[in-house]
Amino acid sequence: MSAPQPIVNVMVVEDQPLFREMLAVLLGEQNGLRVAAVAHSAEGARLVDARALDVALLDLRLPDGDGIGLGRELRRRHPTLGVLILSASDSISTLLEVPGGEAAGWGFLSKNSSLSASALVYAIRAVAAGRAVLDPAIRAQREIRRNSPLARLSARQREVVALVAEGLTNAAIAARLGISPRSVDAHLNAAYGVLGIPATRERNPRVEAVRSYLEHTTSPWTAGG
Repeated sequence: MSAPQPIVNVMVVEDQPLFREMLAVLLGEQNGLRVAAVAHSAEGARLVDARALDVALLDLRLPDGDGIGLGRELRRRHPTLGVLILSASDSISTLLEVPGGEAAGWGFLSKNSSLSASALVYAIRAVAAGRAVLDPAIRAQREIRRNSPLARLSARQREVVALVAEGLTNAAIAARLGISPRSVDAHLNAAYGVLGIPATRERNPRVEAVRSYLEHTTSPWTAGG
C-alpha cells in the first residue's frame, strides 16, 4: 500500500468573488488539499503567515498588484512556497520576470484553456514539490523560434523538454512516452548540453530547461520570432 500524500495547504488569492468561492470549494473537496486562507487582494494575502502555506494560488491581475510580484514577495518570506499563477490570457512569458534562481516551484495555468480540477490539482502538487509548471494547452500552441537552441534538439529531446515544462516527473514522462526512466534521463542530459545548461548546485537544470523553452518559443498570435 502506497503512503498517503502529505496535506498541501493552499492560499487562494482572486479578486472575482464567484471565481474565488468556486476555487475554494473545489480545492476543499480534493483529497490531500486544504484551503488554509482566502484573499481578494495582495494586501489581504500579505496578512497571511506564508510559513503556514505550501502553495499560493494567485490571480495574475489583482486590484492592488500582480501575482508575479506578490508571489516573489511571499517567497522571500517563505522560500519553499510553491506559487501557481492563474491568468485569463496567455501571459505565460511573464514567468520570465522571475529570476532563474527563484524559478523552481512556480507555475502558470490559463483560466480559459485547461483549467480542470485534475489539471489544477496536479499543478498545485507539482509546484508544492518544487517543479516548474506551464499550462499544457498553451505550451502545445507555442512555436519554436527560428535559429533557437531548441531547434537543434532532436524530436524526442524536444518532446521530453516539453513534458518537463508541463511539470511531469521523469517517471511520468517515461510512462507517457513508453520509454524507460533511464532513457528520459539520457534525453534530458543531452538536451541540457545542447541548451547550454550547466550542472551546478545553484541552478536546477529542469527549471532552466523550462525557462529556455519560454525564452525560445513564441505564441503563434505574436508577431516576430
